[in-house]
Amino acid sequence: MSAPHKKAASPFRQPKAVWAVAFACVISFMGIGLVDPILPALAENLDATPSQVSLLFSSYLIVTAVAMLFVGWVSSRIGAKRTLVTGLAVIVVFAALAGATDSINGIVGFRAGWGLGNALFIATSLAVIVASASGGFSGAIILYETALGLGIAVGPLLGGELGGISWRGPFFGVAALMAVALIATLAFVPDLPRPKKVTSPLAPLKALRHRGLLTMGIMALLYNWGFFTMLGYAPYPMELDAHELGLVFTAWGLLVAAFSVFFAPRLQARWGTAPVLYANLLGLGIVMAVIAAGVADPTTVIVAVVVSGAFIGINNTLTTQAVMLVSPVERPVASSAYGFLRFIGGGLAPYVAGKLADATDLSVPFYLGAATFLLAIPVLASGHRLLRQAETDTGEGEPVPPTFTPVGAPAPTDAPPVVVAVGAHPEAAAVVDAAARLARDTGSPLEVVHVRQTAVVEEQAADTETEAEAKAAVTAHLDRLSGLGVAATGQILTGVGDHAAAGRALARHAAEAGARTVAVGRSPRGPLAQFADGSFTSALTHAATCTVVLVDPDEEPRPLTTRSLTELRAEAR
Repeated sequence: MSAPHKKAASPFRQPKAVWAVAFACVISFMGIGLVDPILPALAENLDATPSQVSLLFSSYLIVTAVAMLFVGWVSSRIGAKRTLVTGLAVIVVFAALAGATDSINGIVGFRAGWGLGNALFIATSLAVIVASASGGFSGAIILYETALGLGIAVGPLLGGELGGISWRGPFFGVAALMAVALIATLAFVPDLPRPKKVTSPLAPLKALRHRGLLTMGIMALLYNWGFFTMLGYAPYPMELDAHELGLVFTAWGLLVAAFSVFFAPRLQARWGTAPVLYANLLGLGIVMAVIAAGVADPTTVIVAVVVSGAFIGINNTLTTQAVMLVSPVERPVASSAYGFLRFIGGGLAPYVAGKLADATDLSVPFYLGAATFLLAIPVLASGHRLLRQAETDTGEGEPVPPTFTPVGAPAPTDAPPVVVAVGAHPEAAAVVDAAARLARDTGSPLEVVHVRQTAVVEEQAADTETEAEAKAAVTAHLDRLSGLGVAATGQILTGVGDHAAAGRALARHAAEAGARTVAVGRSPRGPLAQFADGSFTSALTHAATCTVVLVDPDEEPRPLTTRSLTELRAEAR
């Protein structure tokens, strides 16, 4: 009574459409870091002051912020692919124009157009990758996260190399690479169905009426104020050429990527989202104050900027998770509202920093940046209760915790069930059938819980499947089991972007149902991701009051404990 068992597919075996968009993501995520190494060169070659050069950040980010309010509406009207293609085309045109101009004002203006294209692209890229992926969304998310890390790390290096040739190099480089991505997207990405519901252009602004989302948005605004102050002004006191600046910010980018992907989830699982953010913002405030106090010493500034990458990586990941936890609106709408406030802070900071530097000295903008990092702490604290409730799922207050939706008829017996958790991937049927054998051997009914997650990467959120698709998946399991004479019922667990929160929610559900055992299968994301601290499986294992087992069609069920999780992580290395 088993479904055919196939070898787990590699997350990198994806259709050409996914690779085309992932390539464009790498170039897009290079964006900010690509121009950072040429800031001093722009000032020197175009006879501009640092405050004038900083406006290329402000114009880019403010236009991106405002556009974030409307991209959901645009995408729902013309479709995700057309929105993506439009964004890529706009980036190609305005990046090329920025490289061709001979004035700082021209670059600032064309960077604004670039920001519009960037908003159209980043708001739909994750959704397009998820929709185009084969064999479930997990592999596509790994690819998206890889593109994010690669873009952040490689952007400054490429910017430094091209900037060493000419300050025009990074602009023309982006235009050329994005043109390749545009052609690939047109060729390989299929037309995707438009959403049945048209998103209102006012929906993100209306969403900010919710206290939790507004609180997290203001915290992100303050954080990005400090972040973009550092990014926009730190290159000047380093007194390095474009190539050397590229190497410094590559080291910074590597720390951002590493701490975002590997360390942030572990810290979140160990200490909770809010406490980690408090400590992280304090750390950023201290690092920024060090830059301000040591602004006359290039070595101090270089070391402090590189170290800040660790804090920024953690903050980028956990802030987005916090937004999704406390948001009582659709995830894409919450993402747009959060992105609006986030980019507004990033856009205003370089402009104000420039004015302060011109009126006083270069240390003052960094002291102000340190202050905004520290001010973000009490702002976050004002929403601590909402965030804590969302993490522990108390059922009180505004946030929307993971939810369960019954599918099929109730279980015909009150006997303790075996609960099996599966996602949308090719091995789901084999995992369910392995759990069914376990239920049969113990004389227990089977409950199939289909885990429907919202994919969250950086400031973007995308539903990995519709409710109808999730229901159809559960129904298919139940129909197959019924034909085999197995008593089974189903549930859909809808998550909010935090895998650990979904794992804890399943543990509570199993306890309420009096479950005998909870079974999980091998994750298509691989053992390192599945058994890491902060993962769905780890959180479920730590929180469950019953036995949790790892089922494999070819092996005996393996009980999961703190010790066995450690062993499984070691086996995967």
